[in-house]
Amino acid sequence: MNPRGNNFSPHQLGAPRTRREFVRGLSLAGAAAGLGGAAVLAQPAAPRTPAGDQALIALTLDLEMSRNFPRWEDTHWDYEKGNLNAETKRYSLEAARRVRARGGVIHFFAVGQVFEQENVDWLKQLNAEGHPIGNHTYDHVYVLATRPAEIQFRFQRAPWLLEGKTPAQVIRENIQRCTEAMRTRLGIAPAGFRTPGGFADGLHGRPDVQQMLLDCGFNWVSCKYPAHPNSKPGEAPTRAVFDGIVQAQAAAQPFVYPTGLVDIPMSPISDVGAFRTGRWKLADFLHAIRLGVEWAIEQRAVFDLLAHPSVLYPNDPEFKVFELVCDLVKQAGDRAALVDLGTIARRTTARAR
Repeated sequence: MNPRGNNFSPHQLGAPRTRREFVRGLSLAGAAAGLGGAAVLAQPAAPRTPAGDQALIALTLDLEMSRNFPRWEDTHWDYEKGNLNAETKRYSLEAARRVRARGGVIHFFAVGQVFEQENVDWLKQLNAEGHPIGNHTYDHVYVLATRPAEIQFRFQRAPWLLEGKTPAQVIRENIQRCTEAMRTRLGIAPAGFRTPGGFADGLHGRPDVQQMLLDCGFNWVSCKYPAHPNSKPGEAPTRAVFDGIVQAQAAAQPFVYPTGLVDIPMSPISDVGAFRTGRWKLADFLHAIRLGVEWAIEQRAVFDLLAHPSVLYPNDPEFKVFELVCDLVKQAGDRAALVDLGTIARRTTARAR
C-alpha cells in the first residue's frame, strides 16, 4: 500500500449507526436537486487571485468509493471505484454548499466510471456552482505501473480488458477516457489531474509519466504525498506522530519538474491514512488538520487537504473538517485564502519564472 493508503476501496452492504444519523440529519434540499431534476451548466466563477504572500489553503475531495467504508468488511469497491453511492453524492453536495457559503470552493477529482451512472446532474450542479472537477483516471489506475498486474484490481480479475496493451498504453488510455467522459457527460474539460494513490517521491525519476501527462493536456498534477509517521491501528496518535505530520508539510509544497509539469502535493494526513491505516477518532484527525493548516498559514505556504466523501460521510457526518479549515482561514484574515488547485498551480508557475 502506498503512503497515502488508498490504492484500494468498499460496497454499500449495510448501514452503521453513523450512516443512519447522517442520512437523517443531512439537509437534502440542494442534494435532491443534484440527484434528481435537470441542472443547467454554467461557467464557474472567475478564480480568486490571492496576494503573493498569502497562505493558499485548498479543500479537495476524490470522488471514488473506498474500501473499508462505511463498513470495515466492505472491499468490493476495489472493482468499481466509480460506482458512487447516494450517501457519497449527498455528502459531496452538502460539503460544497457549506464551503461555498464560506467563500471557498472544493476541488473535486472524479473517477471516470461515475459517468456511466444514469444521472450526473449532481456533478453538473457542482460545476455550475464553481467547484472545479479534475481527472482521477477512469478506473483508478496506478500510473507508475510497469507490469499489467499492478495497474488495478479490475484488470487482475478481467485481464482480457487489457487486450495485449502495455501498461503505459493502458494508463494513457485510461486517463484520456476519463477526460472524454467528462466532456461527453458534463460538457467540460477536466480541471487538472490527480493520481490515484500518492507517491513519496512524486514523479521524480519518471520523466516518461510526466511527459505523458503533459501530452494528455495537463500542465499541473497532484501526485506527491510525502512520507510521515502514523500510529499503530487503533492506537491514539502520540505527540511525536503529530509533530512528524507537521514536519512533513514542508515536503508537501508545490514545485515544478524539469519537464515543466507542476506538482501540487497532497498534505498529510489524508482521511484514509487517519481512518483506515490508523483507525483514528475524528478528534485526532481534526487536530492533525488544524496543526497542518496553522503551519501553512504561519509559513505563508500551501496546504492541500486530501479527503474522500466516501470516507468522511461515516466518520465526519457533521462536516467538522470543512468547518474547521474555513474557520482557520477566516481567522487568518489577509494572511490566507481558500483557493482551488489551479490557483496554486498558477502561482507556482509564476514564481518558477
